[in-house]
Amino acid sequence: MKFMSDKKIHKTSIGGQAVMEGVMMRGPKEIAIAVRKPDNEIIIDKRPVASALQKNKFLKLPIIRGCIGFFESMIIGVKALMFSAQFFDLEGEETESKFDKWLEEKLGDKIKDVVIYFSVILSLALSVGLFFLLPNFVAELLAKITPMEVEGTLRTLVEGAVRMAIFLAYILLVSQMNDIKRVFMYHGAEHKTIATYEHGLELTVENVRKGCRLHPRCGTSFLIFVMIVSVIVFMVIPAGLSWWQRALFKILLLPVVAGLSYEIIKFAGRHENWFTKIISKPGMWLQYITTREPDDSQIEVAIESLKAVIPDNQEEDKW
Repeated sequence: MKFMSDKKIHKTSIGGQAVMEGVMMRGPKEIAIAVRKPDNEIIIDKRPVASALQKNKFLKLPIIRGCIGFFESMIIGVKALMFSAQFFDLEGEETESKFDKWLEEKLGDKIKDVVIYFSVILSLALSVGLFFLLPNFVAELLAKITPMEVEGTLRTLVEGAVRMAIFLAYILLVSQMNDIKRVFMYHGAEHKTIATYEHGLELTVENVRKGCRLHPRCGTSFLIFVMIVSVIVFMVIPAGLSWWQRALFKILLLPVVAGLSYEIIKFAGRHENWFTKIISKPGMWLQYITTREPDDSQIEVAIESLKAVIPDNQEEDKW
């Protein structure tokens, strides 16, 4: 359902992420994580934004800012997940092992930072392997077993199709998990709450409930742009290279892919015309899988998280 409002839409830069039984919101100055604990209390962790983009003008340049922003978003996301997880007993949780004790003795207070950065690096490595190296391998295999010549542009297109198929299969698979279904409900609550704020309506459960759970500036749309942009960028890789040379080139070009994808979603978010609506459609369609309609208790959590990061001057969070 769309809001019926005569007010001009305030496109905000505030974005968020669903976490375990909660929502993280990132504003221009602060980050807030709201989690509903098992006893039904909503607890909020609020901290200032500490971004390298605020300190270095060079890092604010187009494409570069997208790479930095993407890496920082992953770190913030892992921190938010770790914060939310501490309030819940995970099934199969075991007592502290000797290795855990050894790590605590050696690293002390730094162990949390080590775990965060290790998680980010591991996630990046797995993503590169699953969504870039595996499609590269499949395309190479098809080139050898098919009678037709699969080289250059055709090979890149085949690889792009394989990459998109793996990505969609992955999303569909994880969406069937019960825990992920609840996370997707909080994802929907995040979108609906931000939409309510952008339309200038009071942040109440009744108002938020009326909103649409899809949002054009969602991280899901960013991932779709990454898939599409990678096909175009990888076309610059010279034909005739060995599989490992092609794979290496693709890894080196990933920051460019991420940076360009960020600029595209930034542009699409600032302009509303037939072109931006067309390029935003695939990401919006995918959100029918990655978001679900939230219940009122989940909306309440998203509202508390958003309220905590809204600046006094609305111009500060303008997209």
